[in-house]
Amino acid sequence: MSETNGGLNGDREDIHWPSLFAAISAISAVGIAIGLGLPLLSIILEKRGISSTLIGLNSAMAGIAAMAAAPVTTKLAHKLGVVPTMLWAVVLSAISAIGFYYAEQFWMWFPLRIVFHGATTTLFILSEFWINAAAPSRKRGLVMGIYATMLAVGFACGPLLFSVLGSDGLLPFAVGAIAILAAAIPIYIARNESPVLSEKPEMHFFRYIFLVPTATVAVFVFGAVEAGGLSLFPIYATRSGFTETQAALLLTVMGVGNMIFQIPLGLISDRMRDRRLLLSILAIVGLAGSLTLPWLSGHWHLMAIVLLFWGGCVAGLYTVGLSHLGSRLTGADLAAANAAFIFCYAVGTVAGPQAIGAAIDITGNDGFAWAIAGFFALYVVLSLGRLLFKPKRT
Repeated sequence: MSETNGGLNGDREDIHWPSLFAAISAISAVGIAIGLGLPLLSIILEKRGISSTLIGLNSAMAGIAAMAAAPVTTKLAHKLGVVPTMLWAVVLSAISAIGFYYAEQFWMWFPLRIVFHGATTTLFILSEFWINAAAPSRKRGLVMGIYATMLAVGFACGPLLFSVLGSDGLLPFAVGAIAILAAAIPIYIARNESPVLSEKPEMHFFRYIFLVPTATVAVFVFGAVEAGGLSLFPIYATRSGFTETQAALLLTVMGVGNMIFQIPLGLISDRMRDRRLLLSILAIVGLAGSLTLPWLSGHWHLMAIVLLFWGGCVAGLYTVGLSHLGSRLTGADLAAANAAFIFCYAVGTVAGPQAIGAAIDITGNDGFAWAIAGFFALYVVLSLGRLLFKPKRT
């Protein structure tokens, strides 16, 4: 596979903190803006009398935009450079964030969603490539754990800001745009530290989806469970006998598990010869946790304990999967594979809510748990199969 040309590479043994700080802080700022924007946009559309179906359709543009942006991001970075591409993405994200406030017609929100989420997808792909390229091989899991933790904190701060700012006036939109623009500062400061893509990827984009399937299927399952679980869990919980407040607290517990387990999981992955084993274990825990959910109805404290660990393991599929990807590839191939990684995540975020929602309609409330278990079972079969039959491959 091609090497990273110029900039940084993953073979150094020390952590180059200035470069990592730039990429991590940039994407954390974007996480804050997205965490603020998602509930803000939904609330405003509801106030305008837009139906839930159309709100859902408009929200689905996020996944479609991500799938569209992923294949072209590496080409743009090769042509323009990693940092210029990221800076352009920052500008487009900020402009579109403000644009929602001034767009009075509902149809305008569809192209705005595509621009906003397409640009933020570009930032995610190139930030993760930058982080993976800068991370030393023996500490890649630790670095990815720090990245995932900071990103989770960023997403958690967004709704907190929304609770303070509300949905009235220009202020919440301006704060979101300023948060995105703030991402340009660390990117520009560390511009000379960024990896350089002087070569094009060796293969067609879609071949990278299957190049490291243990990583790409892991993030697909993560996207499906995260998007479907977060959107439909309140319905599942209230139908199981919990109050809305209790359901919200359970979601918070899952978020806490996400934040506190990523660095420990990253450290564990650094000590393992094959990260696929850890990914298999995380999937097995996820499968077991989802299967126990129907038995925990009415037992809030027991469910909270299960969801704390379950949330950490679910998010671990992303963190460890990304570390596994970085350990296998370098240079332009790593950048293209990172784009494929985000593409698979986006597919998961579209497929998950549909599959889980359909399962609830067909089999009843417990269909929520059975559908999530099905996603995990799919990954357990794949990951264990790769370990047993392709021990020296990805």
